Amino acid sequence: MTAVSDQLVASNVQIARRSSHHTSDRVFRWASYGSALLVLVVLAGIIGSMIYGGWPAFSEFGFGFLTSSVWNVGRDQYGAWVAIAGTLTSALIALVIGVPISIGIAIFLTQLCPSWLRRPVSTTIELLAAVPSIIYGMWGLFVFAPLFAQFVQIPVSNLVEGLPFFGTVLYARVPSGVGVLTAGIILAIMIIPFIASITRDILDQIPTMLRESAYGVGCTTWEVVRYVLLPQAGVSIIGAIMLGLGRALGETMAVTFVIGNANRLSLSLFDPGSTIASRIANEFNEASGLHLNALLALGCILFLVTFTVLALARFLISRVKVH
Repeated sequence: MTAVSDQLVASNVQIARRSSHHTSDRVFRWASYGSALLVLVVLAGIIGSMIYGGWPAFSEFGFGFLTSSVWNVGRDQYGAWVAIAGTLTSALIALVIGVPISIGIAIFLTQLCPSWLRRPVSTTIELLAAVPSIIYGMWGLFVFAPLFAQFVQIPVSNLVEGLPFFGTVLYARVPSGVGVLTAGIILAIMIIPFIASITRDILDQIPTMLRESAYGVGCTTWEVVRYVLLPQAGVSIIGAIMLGLGRALGETMAVTFVIGNANRLSLSLFDPGSTIASRIANEFNEASGLHLNALLALGCILFLVTFTVLALARFLISRVKVH
């Protein structure tokens, strides 16, 4: 009887455990679904609120809202082209400057850096990523901009004045230090830590056997980097660059400090301009009516630009994977 009772108890315990495991698995599954759906609901809510708020501006100005450079609050005339051009130009400058430096830092840390120097340099890069953007903006306005005006804008403007192409692109009518190029340089400094840290981690994960095999057949360090490391990490490096581009497109406070916030189109990189984020930051608190709708419409455009960039990045990554 005792043996039968023990078997019944053990059987009941196993049934209870199975029921408990089944219940826990069901709760875990629904919790996971709920977390994923919550993200989608929040994203849909953000998109919906932006479209709802910006629709009156799109209805009022139509496609001309994208192509017009007029931004007159007094007459309720609004156009987004100046802000769009400033956003894309400053982000492009940041990539042109920041990407080569970031990849160079990652290669130095993984291939050339002495072991005693690797940790201090890596820690410094990670600390730069933690600096708040407003600190970059204040440093850019009060320290970098005056030096940039004195040692770059004024000498370069004097040098290229009157030249056919460079006399337009690199000429500062008012060399104050702030402008689109200044904003691009500050953005480059801000995205370098992100791209460099991710690229370094990617290169560290490449099997050592590949590098040693390349060195064994007589390859130089440049050949190892060019023909072994970069092809192996190419897809992930594209992702790291897109992450940096996403921050450059949406950066607000640092750009607001140093871009000049002027609503005008200029072919000169030294002239002041504006971005979508800086315009929203400058005018949102005092906006009402159609002005507020125009700012929300700018937010929709920024979301669309960011989405397009990420979609293009996914397309490029898929093409790389296929080949």
